[in-house]
Amino acid sequence: MQVAALARLRSYKPPPFDSIWNLLPLSRRAAVLILLFADRRGDLRVVLTMRSNTLRNFAGHAAFPGGKADSLHETPFEIARREASEEIGLPNDDSKIPAPFKIEHLCQLPFSLARTALAVRPCVAFLSGRDAEDLVPRSDAREVAAVFSAPFHNFLRTEDEVRKEDESLLPGKKSDWYNGAWHKWHDTKWRMHNFYVPITNQKVSKPKIREGGQATIAEELDKREEHGLTRYKVWGMTARILVDAARIAYGEEPEFEHNAHVGDEDLITKLQSTGHLEERISSNKEVTDAELNDAWKSIKVEKYGAKI
Repeated sequence: MQVAALARLRSYKPPPFDSIWNLLPLSRRAAVLILLFADRRGDLRVVLTMRSNTLRNFAGHAAFPGGKADSLHETPFEIARREASEEIGLPNDDSKIPAPFKIEHLCQLPFSLARTALAVRPCVAFLSGRDAEDLVPRSDAREVAAVFSAPFHNFLRTEDEVRKEDESLLPGKKSDWYNGAWHKWHDTKWRMHNFYVPITNQKVSKPKIREGGQATIAEELDKREEHGLTRYKVWGMTARILVDAARIAYGEEPEFEHNAHVGDEDLITKLQSTGHLEERISSNKEVTDAELNDAWKSIKVEKYGAKI
């Protein structure tokens, strides 16, 4: 399954992005790293973080390593790798990754629109090497409160996928893994996915030295785990990107209801062409609900129809 999934990702070709990427101002460009690795049984897992309070947006949320562009010359993969270096200690320079580990850039997925009106480019990479699972937990959680991983294929399932011999390590019931609901957002239906990733069967990396907002979230997680927290919630844009990435990798559709389209390319293109993704003058310059509604009305609803 791992070999076939990686092959599909390598061969995946998203819509051409140069036209819209080159038109976006610096303040609207962002990228995230979907870092995959194989566990000891050969199953793919994906690296995730819990964001610290020192980060202005989405503090305390589960997210991919990633962030905004520093210059107009950075490619999406350069942004994603730089942010992963800063957030989880993954070397940005491939020559500094200890042997026998290697990172292969597999593909880029269509843009997603963040709530903060950023065009986010998901960049998929594979960390290979014997016992690659051991390298990820050694990453230093710097700008984040925790680094953990989740079973990649499980983002197509309604219940935990676990081998019979490992069921005793699973907290709660298998059905605790997923719940979801439809929401109406700007004249169309969107599926909100909520995944609950078990943490009792893996090593969660937390910062050794905790300062400021990073300490706040990390210590809160410690307390909640002491009082019975056994799963981290993954939701929002991160969950939607994971579902789309798994659909592409495994050539399967989810067991749960979901939106049929991948990413938000058409919406971002429409917002840019109508002047709603201009350079931010202040941090308060966001796309309004009215602007998003106007953009949606100009896009054929059937292309973004919900798959039920």
